[in-house]
Amino acid sequence: MPSGFLIDSRVLITVFEVPGRKGLTTSMLMQQRIRQLEGQGMSHARIARELHVSRTTVVKYASREDFSPRPAGRAGRTLIDSGYAEIVEGWLTADLRLPRKQRHTAMRVWQRLRDEHGFEGSYPSVQRWVKRWRERHRAESEGYARLAWAPGTAQVDFGQARASIAGVERVVHFLVVSY
Repeated sequence: MPSGFLIDSRVLITVFEVPGRKGLTTSMLMQQRIRQLEGQGMSHARIARELHVSRTTVVKYASREDFSPRPAGRAGRTLIDSGYAEIVEGWLTADLRLPRKQRHTAMRVWQRLRDEHGFEGSYPSVQRWVKRWRERHRAESEGYARLAWAPGTAQVDFGQARASIAGVERVVHFLVVSY
């Protein structure tokens, strides 16, 4: 059930309580009001009562000087710490010989590590590691030309990929239609 309270004569703040959820963020307007009331000499306990926030919230924002958001820290071990870097390095190096569309994605690397090697790390940690690896091993590109065509028209091109058919790896050809 929402409850409202007046911060000043122009602003009514509505607070929605979410069952089982603690640590909801405090709006910038509320933070400014806390600092304003503290600047007027009001005690932290009184500010907390008037604004319907906890005293610890008042203390937190009354004493803060830098309101810039802090970037989230990266906790946990990396693939290198866990000893999986050599395995992934081998997969990604072998992928360099494959067509681009048939290479490992970060998701596939994470799934293989989890399923084949019992990896217990998170997907974002694998994603960050693969991204850094790809940046270090990126080949120079020749650029690209933006393709555009009028509505009602299509572009047709031929493509090829490696596929395993009856246990034999072959290069198959296909037609790509973009519209």
